[in-house]
Amino acid sequence: MAKRVCPLHCRAGTFADASTRGNPFVVKAYVELPVVRLHGSEGKAQEAKVDSIAEEIPVAFEYNGIAHTVMLATPADLEDFALGFSLSEGIVEQRKDVFDIDVVSSELGITLRLSVAGDTFARLKERRRSLAGRTGCGLCGAESLAQVMRDLPPVSSPAAMRPGALYQGMAQLPAHQKLQQVTGATHAACWVNGVGEISHVREDIGRHNALDKTIGALAKTGFEAQSGAIIITSRASFEMVQKSAAMGIGIVAAVSAPTAAALRLAERLNVTLVGFLRDAQCVIYTGNHLLLENTE
Repeated sequence: MAKRVCPLHCRAGTFADASTRGNPFVVKAYVELPVVRLHGSEGKAQEAKVDSIAEEIPVAFEYNGIAHTVMLATPADLEDFALGFSLSEGIVEQRKDVFDIDVVSSELGITLRLSVAGDTFARLKERRRSLAGRTGCGLCGAESLAQVMRDLPPVSSPAAMRPGALYQGMAQLPAHQKLQQVTGATHAACWVNGVGEISHVREDIGRHNALDKTIGALAKTGFEAQSGAIIITSRASFEMVQKSAAMGIGIVAAVSAPTAAALRLAERLNVTLVGFLRDAQCVIYTGNHLLLENTE
């Protein structure tokens, strides 16, 4: 038995609204479990508490009825996840190539059923990948080196930004990480515009999943990729740069360090890669010409 679930933003941990009442398979973004907290070096002081634990469930992708991959993810913003993953992985080229997305829950997990254009589906069958269900794993299941090194064009005409806009965006982000505040276990991604305003904040246990959710949310709005930057609360890995560049986004700013592979890819794809974005400071690894001197 399976029922359709309306995908929701995860706020205060819930994944259900009136449209899902009575569905025994509705999943929350976190669960509350009893734990014992120890205090002191000897651990003699004990305190029984209830803790909030981020949920992690299998999410299967199907395109025109054909199974494609299974990921482990946070069960929230799943329609955004479906669209963002499809775009950032090059499965579809445009938002209009996706006709419909059904989010279907069962006792085993959640299935994202996408109806896509015929030519898109034909390309997908030619390059089908078998992805193992690790949590937002980088490059999971790529069947060849050629698939890993997708032939993406360099980002054209990326926007210049003040460093101050990135600082402002990063300063705002923690207040919007509702699931992280409750569980301490999730990554986030968001969009920041040229004046430091953030939007489309999405969270997930997997950093790649969080980015895909933000990309999917942005794609619904018809955003201009040259008008801002992506901020991520994780390291800047190869795939984070690759996914952003696939969407034409020219600035990626991470709270942690990049990998060497990410730097090489960013250089090749004309992406400005920023690391250690915190406390009004950062390190620019590639494309420093796009970050204008802050004149404020």
